[in-house]
Amino acid sequence: MTTRILPAAGDPDAARHISTLLSQLPAAEPGVPVSDSTTLLDTLGRLAAESVDELPEVVLVHERIGPVPALDLIREVALRFPAVGVVLVSSDAGPAVFSAAMDSGARGVIGLPLAYEELAARVQAAAQWSVGVRRHLGRGADVFTGPGGRVVTVTGAKGGVGTTFTAVQFALAAAASGRRTALVDMDLQAGDVGSYLDVQFRRSIADLAGIHDISPRVLQDAVYEDRTGLALLLAPAEGERGEEVDERAARHIVGALRSRYELVVIDCGSQVTGANAAAVEMADVAVLVTTPDVVCVRAAKRLVRMWERLQVRKAEDTAMVVNRWSKHTEIQPSLIEKITKTRATRTPVPAAFKELQAVVDAGRVQDLDNRSSVKQALWTLAGELGLLAAPSAAGPEAAAAGSPGAALALRAAGPVARLRRGREG
Repeated sequence: MTTRILPAAGDPDAARHISTLLSQLPAAEPGVPVSDSTTLLDTLGRLAAESVDELPEVVLVHERIGPVPALDLIREVALRFPAVGVVLVSSDAGPAVFSAAMDSGARGVIGLPLAYEELAARVQAAAQWSVGVRRHLGRGADVFTGPGGRVVTVTGAKGGVGTTFTAVQFALAAAASGRRTALVDMDLQAGDVGSYLDVQFRRSIADLAGIHDISPRVLQDAVYEDRTGLALLLAPAEGERGEEVDERAARHIVGALRSRYELVVIDCGSQVTGANAAAVEMADVAVLVTTPDVVCVRAAKRLVRMWERLQVRKAEDTAMVVNRWSKHTEIQPSLIEKITKTRATRTPVPAAFKELQAVVDAGRVQDLDNRSSVKQALWTLAGELGLLAAPSAAGPEAAAAGSPGAALALRAAGPVARLRRGREG
């Protein structure tokens, strides 16, 4: 059997040395080394989407990979691609590092400088484990998309562009379609998800920050089960506590939520922090919300370029949602797409704040009328982004009962269709 091996090393010299040794292993098929964590996760995700058989049996992670630390990257690979054997390559192969690597989900540790015999033994053991797990789990493609569901982040180009409202409506649409959905407020200093849904809760995301092993019971204690069907993880009431949620904590929290819910919607606000940058990097879908004016479009471009410099997200992998749009707007979505190099969504969100003012002021956006053109556009967008369950998943009872999802499905061809025709004209 041929063993496919994907090395991940940020140091070019280390990558060349690893590739040279791997090419000498019998029945080994080493891949082209990847230089950073983002490329590794993107590569594995793309291969898993094509076919289970395309995934490598073994991934080698060098200790100096970046921007995500090696152990955090191993944990992420183990969570999202559980049948891939991950091996850490480290200059320190002592008991402490070995234990930390095993806790993160690695199948072995190889010491530096590399020795052929040790490399062959560790790769063979990891490959045998991978084959055994795949045989046990079967060949369903869904096995390799990671435990639980998808993560979508919603970020604003600037404050006040409608980021939180968009995130809340995405989550409500997904829940109405039958998906078990969590809504996370990661606007850590100025989060308003609770205010939009008229929710007060004593726990917040900051209460999970210092916990390294987030069990289902611990997560359940921190999450508020709302009557809308959403599981809410709110921002701390005291903004200064937001500093407790660093990049590592964010990765642990998002990973725990991903393993428990079909969809995790994260409101990232408009400020870049280590926590929400980690969430954007981990996301299956990253949404950036802007309004069609010069200042906001410049801010959107600035944010996208920052993500690229920090190796958080590529511009072409970012979905751009244009809020408060009208056919009379001088800056159209196609121009914003060209300026920012992002992917503009097909459905624009109309400028109709009068429809929203009453429910926003009352703090009950879940009560927004199904006839609202804004709601119709956002729920249509949720479907466009793949956030909704299949129509049959909600069951015929939901449609017969006149659920919001069913009502919007019937009415979406009205104002939204007219908006599209106006945009194309």
